[in-house]
Amino acid sequence: MMKMRITRILVLLVLMMSCSKDDASSNYSNGVNVANFQSTGSSSNDLLSANNFTSMVIEMAYVEGYEPTELAKNHLLAFLEDRTFKPNGITIETRAIPSLGLSSYSIDDISSIEAANRTKYNFGDQIAVWIFFADAPSSSSSSSGVVLGTAYRNTSFVIFEEDIHNYSDSALEPSRSVLESTVIEHEFGHLLGLTNLGTPLQSPHEDLAHPKHCDDENCLMYWAAETGEGILNMLSGGTVPELDNACLADLQANGGR
Repeated sequence: MMKMRITRILVLLVLMMSCSKDDASSNYSNGVNVANFQSTGSSSNDLLSANNFTSMVIEMAYVEGYEPTELAKNHLLAFLEDRTFKPNGITIETRAIPSLGLSSYSIDDISSIEAANRTKYNFGDQIAVWIFFADAPSSSSSSSGVVLGTAYRNTSFVIFEEDIHNYSDSALEPSRSVLESTVIEHEFGHLLGLTNLGTPLQSPHEDLAHPKHCDDENCLMYWAAETGEGILNMLSGGTVPELDNACLADLQANGGR
């Protein structure tokens, strides 16, 4: 009888320890914070407001030779300071990572690169964002359209920097920093829940022909801002498009500025 009681006590202790361990690591899977591996737009309020996170760190990883320009980094920082509430600040960290040597990247490839190289995750009062600048085009690009960027998780997106180079800094093309800024901020807009992607619409302005994009052709969230051909017309004035009033109203209603 005593032996059975001891066995039962040991079993209960093991179960209690297991439950405690599961609770303590509930945000992690294989050492990775699963809070950063959710659907695009699902962290829009956390990125916009100071309710849960009062600071933000942006980890920019790039293949050597494909680092974003300083102007694009500074423009993104100003964009986020204008649109979000992060009283403890927003920082950008950049570093080079090895190339996989692929001729094109699928989202599965991009996801694997993130898993192997990302070092910044949500921690304490700081929310983290990962951006990869790729040295090859998207596998989704075709003769009918070139993909310049893709937001694929709640705190992750990729910029196809090789094609950014191909579409900038030549005659009749936009400057590289303006093109980079436009695509980076467009994809960040998706993380912020635009358009109708986690941040609720305050008015009917989603482009039904291009879901999750704004129907205002002058707005940063217009569908053409992430495609090679369409974006050239948007940037004919030489400046980065801004969010229109409808998109601004959406962000403000979801905790942003």
